[in-house]
Amino acid sequence: MATIGMGDIKKNIRLVISDVPYKVVEFQHVKPGKGAAFVRMKVKSFLNGKVIEKTVHAGDKFEVPEITYKTMQYLYDDGDMLQFMDNDTYDQLGLTYEQCEDAHKWLKDGINVDIVFYQNNAISVSPPEVMELAISQTPPNFKGDTSSGSKKPATLETGAVVQVPYHVLEGDIIRVNTVDGEYLEKVK
Repeated sequence: MATIGMGDIKKNIRLVISDVPYKVVEFQHVKPGKGAAFVRMKVKSFLNGKVIEKTVHAGDKFEVPEITYKTMQYLYDDGDMLQFMDNDTYDQLGLTYEQCEDAHKWLKDGINVDIVFYQNNAISVSPPEVMELAISQTPPNFKGDTSSGSKKPATLETGAVVQVPYHVLEGDIIRVNTVDGEYLEKVK
């Protein structure tokens, strides 16, 4: 397995800490006036989505996890787990809500998602970065609310809530960035 050191740490680099695969979400190289340089980083676990802070010194080495992705179709939520189907073999796979983190609020029956595998075990799901979803509930427009640039909450068909401009109404289909949960545009 490949290893990385302090100088190789960048955003989105994957590494193993205590047999758990992580992804670097934030890092800062620090060169104090006295002493050796070090890196402060925030890493997100692939297993449970928790973010921890870690300090890395010059001699520290980390293994690079062998993460693989497989495209599968989201089928349904059975109440305990989210069910996915392999598009090639038609095998079914269930992931818990903890494994899916916040991704489950973007999942719509029948869409293809990337399932993340580590050591041949499914550990999480990655929805498409941009999705088109219908608005199921949002407050009505009020006269004069067109040019202020302010926003209102809208509940999508999957249950996710995003902030949308006032001109967007119930039943409209919008594009949403699932990474940061932001409204992109109204679909014509």
